Amino acid sequence: MERHPFDLVVIGAGPGGYVAAIQAAQRGAKVLLIDRGPLGGTCLNIGCIPTKTLLASAEVLHIVKRASEYGIDVGSTSCDYRKMKERKDGVVQKMRSGLTGLLQGNKITVWKGQAEFLSPFELKVRGENSGIVEAKQVIIATGSEPLDIPAFPCDHKKVFNSTSILDLTQLPKKLAVVGGGYIGCEFASLFAELGVEVVILEALPKIVMLQGNSVSAALTEAFKKRSIQVMTEVMVERIEDLGVGLKIHLKEKEPILADIALISVGRKVVTDGLKLEAAGIATDAKGAIPVDERMQTSVPGIYAIGDVTGKMMLAHVASHQGVVAAINATGGQAVMHYDSVPAVIFTHPEIACVGMTLEEAKGKGLRAITGRFPFQALGKAVATIETEGFAEVILEEGTGRILGAQVVGKEAASLIAEMALAIANELTADCIGETIHAHPTLPEALHEATLLALGTPLHLPPKPKKVS
Repeated sequence: MERHPFDLVVIGAGPGGYVAAIQAAQRGAKVLLIDRGPLGGTCLNIGCIPTKTLLASAEVLHIVKRASEYGIDVGSTSCDYRKMKERKDGVVQKMRSGLTGLLQGNKITVWKGQAEFLSPFELKVRGENSGIVEAKQVIIATGSEPLDIPAFPCDHKKVFNSTSILDLTQLPKKLAVVGGGYIGCEFASLFAELGVEVVILEALPKIVMLQGNSVSAALTEAFKKRSIQVMTEVMVERIEDLGVGLKIHLKEKEPILADIALISVGRKVVTDGLKLEAAGIATDAKGAIPVDERMQTSVPGIYAIGDVTGKMMLAHVASHQGVVAAINATGGQAVMHYDSVPAVIFTHPEIACVGMTLEEAKGKGLRAITGRFPFQALGKAVATIETEGFAEVILEEGTGRILGAQVVGKEAASLIAEMALAIANELTADCIGETIHAHPTLPEALHEATLLALGTPLHLPPKPKKVS
């Protein structure tokens, strides 16, 4: 096979891999980007973009159904899910084409095929493009895929995972979602808005438990208002195909009937076919590739980024890790920090978090105080009839250090950026309190929540002082 030398080889063209390739190319490296699937990885093709496209359609329907509250008469409403799916596919294709042009503009060589290590810096590629690649540095960015459960495997006809459910063209009458994490809750929110009866089956005591008690309680209450049934502390034992539907058998509880089921119980890293052992790359018990703060693996000159590292499985984390790895692989110095990573759940209402939850802060022995400002008291929220939710900040008592923040409600994904910037730059609560926020806007909620935590609220009564 023909041999091809490159300064840097990036395996995986998702939001981590292609960003790393672009960063390295802009720093003067000759870069090869390899992927066995379409450009954009999970995020663009079967994750972030397609799901948010469908959710955007559902949001329009939500607004139209409430038009009379704004004094607008639109008559009856309905949705054509097949057309929604077609629009989703079109958005993905458009963005994929844009990414192709972006890589070409940065003079990055792109191969489609399966890469495997022959030695630490020698790889074989088989597929549409084949050859032996010699690399000075390597970045592994092969991502993750939905976790399958042997007791009730996905057949992708009635029992789906988060990938295959995106191919539906017809809505079911009832959907059972196994797993109440952020992926399961997003799909539950989507289908419920479209008129599907939804039940969530979660083994833990709460849904979206990692986001803290206040967020979990708020989303549970919001789901109940939307007739989404939330069942916690339930174990699914098996799923029986009845021909015309499914019977979901639960441990020590009555079975649940549904037309289809979505299995969303987590994701696993993808390293199959890479032959990491040939490069001497260490993996942990779950198959993830451990890295240091520079994103370097156990082999100097070989880096790993994104979901394959088993850290925070978020597209924007992968992208930033990609920047860090690319800088280090091209002679620079950069380190990765995780203290100010925002996370968003695109349910209705929207949820966004950054930093620590109150429970995490107290678990670390910190003297944490909170301020929570409800959207019901926010002028812009009342004007737009979007009063569901709140903004909450967690501070360290005495120092005013911002430990974390959560927003539940309209535009939470955008609002959290202010607090991510504050935490990343080690700002204190006074910095937020002394910043003028435009009125009337939703970001005022964070300003007011901060003032409330400091005991100087302007638009809510102050907290009662403790009597010693």
